[in-house]
Amino acid sequence: MRAVVCSSPHAIAIEQRPMALRASGEVLVQINRAGVCGTDYHIYEGLHPFLKYPRVIGHELSATVWETDFKSNFDVGQSVVVNPYIACGLCHACKSDKPNCCMNIAVLGVHRDGGMCEFISLPPCNLISAGSMSLDEAASVEFLAIGAHAVRRSGIGQSQNALVVGAGPIGIGVAIFAQVAGAKVTLIDRDVARLELASSVVGIQSRYAADESVSQSLNDYSNGDGFDFVFDATGNRSSMEQSFSYVAHGGSYVLVGLVKDDVKFSDPEFHKREMTLKASRNATNTDFEHVIASIKSGVVPISKLLTHRTSLEHVSTDLPRWSSNKEGLIKAIVEISVT
Repeated sequence: MRAVVCSSPHAIAIEQRPMALRASGEVLVQINRAGVCGTDYHIYEGLHPFLKYPRVIGHELSATVWETDFKSNFDVGQSVVVNPYIACGLCHACKSDKPNCCMNIAVLGVHRDGGMCEFISLPPCNLISAGSMSLDEAASVEFLAIGAHAVRRSGIGQSQNALVVGAGPIGIGVAIFAQVAGAKVTLIDRDVARLELASSVVGIQSRYAADESVSQSLNDYSNGDGFDFVFDATGNRSSMEQSFSYVAHGGSYVLVGLVKDDVKFSDPEFHKREMTLKASRNATNTDFEHVIASIKSGVVPISKLLTHRTSLEHVSTDLPRWSSNKEGLIKAIVEISVT
């Protein structure tokens, strides 16, 4: 089994490995497509806080069922979306129907080898029927589900004001599903080119460069009220701390990005606004199903989001190049197999 392996920071290679075997009670799938995530770039750069090398990367996956057993609800040849969050099913979080924050979670490509390879064996509960979706669409579900989960967790509603900080793929996913929920979305990012690209793809008119004047610009735009909901999708400590000031009195702040650091805020300001602070981690099958339905209904511009493409053979060259030069890049897709 060929696999893209990160053996150390700034080093990836194609390895030859034996054909994967189906584990007892699991489903063996052939990987069709793998999206390249910000997590994968962080792994390559040696910046991910929860990973040990070597590691086969890849968790944004579409696949085809290759081998199963009679206990599975899946058929050989069926197209599936992979939920890469392997939960234990036994801990407090799992028993509370929150497998996305399982106390013993094993995320593909992070805690255990991922799917940027030809075959992988997975629990059937981590597979979702892709139905009539294309292979590219099915591989895009996971990264969009991160944003969909954050929006669902926020409780945002019709006509409420949302500020999305960070115009990368996760921020774009948040913006899309905040709009689906009926919110009025404003987008900010320090990279002007990325901001313009993301805004044009998602159809957001209200956007501001995150420069030294952005606080005043946002204050003017909101008539001094701030935003009902603020979503930080940067994973940058300074940005995460600054974004507390954008939240309206009685508003909510959702931390979608993750940083390996302490995040500090002013308690008097926090209490004065009676702010609600939430973390959003991963996604659940409910979010995956919501994304799948939204893609099928045409509200997600998949063709515009997938800006770069490569093969399993060439990803070891392309990923390092994209890591250092993301001009025009929203989402890269790796073609692994066609059936």
